Amino acid sequence: MKFVLVLLGGGIGSLIRYSVSGWVHGKYSGVFPLGTLTVNLAGSFLIGVLWALFESATMSPTLRVFLFVGILGGFTTFSTFSLETLSLLRDGEVRTALLNILVNNVGGILLAFAGFSATREVQQLITKL
Repeated sequence: MKFVLVLLGGGIGSLIRYSVSGWVHGKYSGVFPLGTLTVNLAGSFLIGVLWALFESATMSPTLRVFLFVGILGGFTTFSTFSLETLSLLRDGEVRTALLNILVNNVGGILLAFAGFSATREVQQLITKL
C-alpha cells in the first residue's frame, strides 16, 4: 500500500513541480535556474510546516509517506538542481553556479526552519484564543 501512495504522491508532486517551475521559467527566463530554486525552496518551507503540524498530532505512517516521500519528494528536485549547477559550471558561469548551490542549500534549510517556526507560532496563537 505504501508503494502505491508514494507512486500517487510522487506523480502529484511531479506534476505540480513541472507546472510551477515551467511557469517561473516562462515568466523569468535567464541564466539562473529560478524554476528549480522556487520548487526546492517552497518544498523546504512546506516540509517545515508539515513537520510542525504533525509533530504534535498523531499522523499515520501511511499519510506521512504519502505527503513527505510522495508529494514533497516529487515536488522538490535535487537531481535537476545538480544538473543545472553542472551546466552553469560547464558554461563558465562559476559565480552563478556557486550562488545556486548556496541559495538552494542554505535557503532550503532556513525555509524549512521558517516553516516549522511560523507554524508553531500560529499553533500557539490558536491555542490561546
